[in-house]
Amino acid sequence: MYGYTPFLEKLIKELSKMPTIGPKSAERMALYLLRTSQSQARELAEAIVKAKENTRKCRICNYFAQEELCPICQNKDNRERVICVVEDPQDVIAIERTGRYKGLYHVLWGKLSPLEGVGPGDLPLQALLARIKEGKVVEIIIATSSNREGETTALYLKRIITPLGVKITRIARGIPVGSNIGYIDQATISEALEGRQEVSA
Repeated sequence: MYGYTPFLEKLIKELSKMPTIGPKSAERMALYLLRTSQSQARELAEAIVKAKENTRKCRICNYFAQEELCPICQNKDNRERVICVVEDPQDVIAIERTGRYKGLYHVLWGKLSPLEGVGPGDLPLQALLARIKEGKVVEIIIATSSNREGETTALYLKRIITPLGVKITRIARGIPVGSNIGYIDQATISEALEGRQEVSA
């Protein structure tokens, strides 16, 4: 029984490594790419390489940046002295699209997960504490997801931030249990931010 060529098999294999892309989806994507023109395929490949080569983490908040600082941190003087702590860069995009939040961010690029071997030392927590210790921050909003790992991360953040004497709040429970902020609609995110509650001792 004949199958795909080795090069096509390789393409399908690489595409299937992407999040939420299973073997069947990867196969459909690969076959679609084969139907595109050579110029379209080159443009896609070039876009991937350029994005990889020219995207870095912001030196301050860890969000996407093309230079040393992301656009948000470059204009931080025009923002409120509030830091919203999120798990992933797409969470920043989701919150920014609401147009309701005018503060700063700190992107963890993950969450605490002992079962997966992700501990406090694997997240940029010390950088967050250093930002708070500068004395300009008046509030920390914990906006981690509502699943087990997100709640574990939130509790740990509360524990290490509380001694610094800054106000700590948690986004309201309008976010469905087990959901990631990056996939929630703008109205729900806005309500969750507006209804955030101070974390009790």
